Amino acid sequence: MEIISQNIKKYRKEAGITQEQLAVDIGRSYDFVRRLEFKKGEVGCSIDTLYKISVVLGQPVGKFFEEN
Repeated sequence: MEIISQNIKKYRKEAGITQEQLAVDIGRSYDFVRRLEFKKGEVGCSIDTLYKISVVLGQPVGKFFEEN
């Protein structure tokens, strides 16, 4: 899950979206997004939420699993 967290943060920053805005756009709390990025593997994420994040960030879900 750590690579997913790192990639979500990377693509969110590339898109110029704040954690707060991402949270609103995916219907989750700011704290959830913050913990998802910060805890790196300690916070789970459903496939539905991962899909919503991919839509907002304009990235296919598979990109979140790629090693950099």
